[in-house]
Amino acid sequence: MMFRPARTLPSRLALRAVEVLPGLALTVPIAIAATLIGSAVPVLGSALPAIVIGVLVAVVRRPGARFLPGVEYSGRFLLQVAVVLLGAQLSLGAILRVGAESLPIMLTTLAVCLLGTAVIGRALRVAPRLRTLIGVGTGICGASAIAAVSPVIGAVGAEVSYAVSTIFVFNILAVLLFPLLGHALGLDPHTFGLLAGTAVNDTSSVVATASVFGASALGFAVVVKLVRTLMIIPISVGLSVIESRRAADGRRLTLRGAIGLVPWFLIGFLLVALLGSLGAIPAAPRDAMVHASGFLIAVAMAGIGLSTDAAALRRAGWRPLLLGAILWILVTATALSVIALTGFGR
Repeated sequence: MMFRPARTLPSRLALRAVEVLPGLALTVPIAIAATLIGSAVPVLGSALPAIVIGVLVAVVRRPGARFLPGVEYSGRFLLQVAVVLLGAQLSLGAILRVGAESLPIMLTTLAVCLLGTAVIGRALRVAPRLRTLIGVGTGICGASAIAAVSPVIGAVGAEVSYAVSTIFVFNILAVLLFPLLGHALGLDPHTFGLLAGTAVNDTSSVVATASVFGASALGFAVVVKLVRTLMIIPISVGLSVIESRRAADGRRLTLRGAIGLVPWFLIGFLLVALLGSLGAIPAAPRDAMVHASGFLIAVAMAGIGLSTDAAALRRAGWRPLLLGAILWILVTATALSVIALTGFGR
């Protein structure tokens, strides 16, 4: 029997690089094109164009076996790295100031959204993983939350594609309708910033919505949105525990076992957010991390789009879109109700 020496770490990394490069040669150019589109039309962002281009390419001709490792690497590992880098957007001072004002409203809208996801999604017979993605995308922060949760629950490309596209539809509606609603209700810029940061999903759409209402609403809206991003951590950890209990046929988890289920990228997200909060990340590297996160999300969405099964999207039908519409209305109505009850802005 021939003895084969164990491969060293550098050799394994080199082999892995050779394996994923063909797929990256597809996903990275798509991400560059999507980033340029997002820069030209900010309300689109880069995630949706990336996933749409990827889906279109896959419909014309799905990548062959040679490209699959890199496509999967983009849609999974690079997605997790992007989530880690998202933590650089947070600061302790902003969290404390904004949290005191907005946390009750954010928690109420999130609770209503998650409850609505479970009850309405089940009534509409939307598949569990898809309704979870639409729920966290609506209740937390759009494509970023979908990106964080999808590997935790084992979502497939078609489910992620549908969820991102659904969230985008209501982001566009928010940009068009929220400023009109805010002016009709006589909201001041501070209050409208809270509404936009709470009820609009992706950061780019929050920026666009607040900017249309007025420049003075923009700063507060963005900070509310970034604080809202923190909800990714407890929701993802909770989903990890739920998924593990299902996989273990309901066996009881110990505290140590539950901690071990926390995905590495969420721990990384928390550590980066902590460093940013303590001022340990200088401005230039922080800005670079934020931009890198956005680009890596675009790369990941391109990979997910390229691996999408178009037939599965057709089978999903109209029910997930209806679920997204109902949840969006619920979150908006809840935010406005809590604002009115608490007298925020008066």
